[in-house]
Amino acid sequence: PSGWAPCCRCSPEGSAMTHLQAGLSPETLEKARLELNENPDTLHQDIQEVRDMVITRPDIGFLRTDDAFILRFLRARKFQHFEAFRLLAQYFEYRQQNLDMFKSFKATDPGIKQALKDGFPGGLANLDHYGRALRVCPCPCPILTTSPLNIHRYTLVDILRAILLSLEAMIEDPELQVNGFVLIIDWSNFTFKQASKLTPSMLRLAIEGLQDSFPARFGGIHFVNQPWYIHALYTVIRPFLKEKTRKRIFLHGNNLNSLHQLIHPEILPSEFGGMLPPYDMGTWARTLLDHEYDDDSECNADSYNTPAKDVEKDLSPKSMKR
Repeated sequence: PSGWAPCCRCSPEGSAMTHLQAGLSPETLEKARLELNENPDTLHQDIQEVRDMVITRPDIGFLRTDDAFILRFLRARKFQHFEAFRLLAQYFEYRQQNLDMFKSFKATDPGIKQALKDGFPGGLANLDHYGRALRVCPCPCPILTTSPLNIHRYTLVDILRAILLSLEAMIEDPELQVNGFVLIIDWSNFTFKQASKLTPSMLRLAIEGLQDSFPARFGGIHFVNQPWYIHALYTVIRPFLKEKTRKRIFLHGNNLNSLHQLIHPEILPSEFGGMLPPYDMGTWARTLLDHEYDDDSECNADSYNTPAKDVEKDLSPKSMKR
């Protein structure tokens, strides 16, 4: 409407804070300013500069270009305009090239639902020892966990879809856009046969989806209880990881003391040598599924047994018709 202007209030430094920052605590506002170069005085201009680049990629269908959506990409790339746009383009390009993966992209999809209920991923509503978010949020600075794989109920692609769907839900929180995530990947009971399912195409799909195409800040990725063949697998994929990603991956094995040096045991469940009660893998699933958590009427056993070769064929690059 004519004469409309976004409501503002003052940040701790006295500069105007736009409505786009209204969900941030004073501490997180300061962190965004110092670590991400976020400036409320130029925020709308920053967003518009990224939006103006969209016309340079007519091959991509940018399905969202609203202010709040573009802002999460700017935060993920510390307000470097071109890098933020490149991430935005990769986000939509990844979805165009893997259309089948994003069909029925919702928590009640049978494969995603079963993966979620088995803890792929799960969430711990605890801050890490850096105190990244200081206000009460559903997931202030979540620690995502994975648990032993039941490969017969759903595919590895379903697990990746469940992880991406969970990240999509959590990244709506502006505190998480600034503070980021810590990942703990527990390889307990992950067999050599299951590891053989991690084909090069599957690994590429995961790396592209999580490292190259999603606007999240990962503060640490912790492997625990990993067997020798996971070490070998990591050696294979390591050259394809960005240097920043490599620096944030920690292989602890069975040495939980090294994990505790980075994540205090006071906020960890007993499975990780922590002081909290045993981890409830269904907590995050119940959050996403709500009253449909116990409703298995949509589940179709056939969807859990898609042959691996068919999955890879279905995920071959495609072009989205615009």
